[in-house]
Amino acid sequence: MSKISWKTAALVLAIGGGILTGSLLNIEAEGAGVSGQPGTSDDPVVTKSYVDQAIKQALGGGGGTVTTPSSGTEEAGSTDGGSTEGIEIVDVKPGEILIASAGAEFIVRSGKAVIYSKDANGVADLTDGVDIVTGGTVNNNHLLSFPRDGRGIQVREGDTHNLTVMVRGGYRILK
Repeated sequence: MSKISWKTAALVLAIGGGILTGSLLNIEAEGAGVSGQPGTSDDPVVTKSYVDQAIKQALGGGGGTVTTPSSGTEEAGSTDGGSTEGIEIVDVKPGEILIASAGAEFIVRSGKAVIYSKDANGVADLTDGVDIVTGGTVNNNHLLSFPRDGRGIQVREGDTHNLTVMVRGGYRILK
């Protein structure tokens, strides 16, 4: 063999050996940055049900059905409903008022809604980050938060279509 072919063979052998050595060292180094094995106290494995339960407890929902507190001032023709287990779809007819319990959340899916409140305080529109006062228009698909009892929504005056509302928490319908 010629002098050039020996040099080429030696170069290929050196490069191949370097690649092989580097790949073997890399395999050992890949696990070096892991702080713990999955399932240990350093890296615990949890189930979806555990995470759901922890979230529910963090948000203050202990589970079970919400009952609207009776203050002795309920109006005739009201119906109670709601639960903390999930979202309930409620239809509100013209002339009815959907009153929220403290902590309830509404999302108006269809219809023209306005805020109802006996006092000057309004309802928090969490989507826009504003407070909507009594008689103020509610935009569809906006999350409304009701911090106190006695506030709610109703069909805009003059509109003949029902409201379809997603409700999380306690509520009652005044007829």
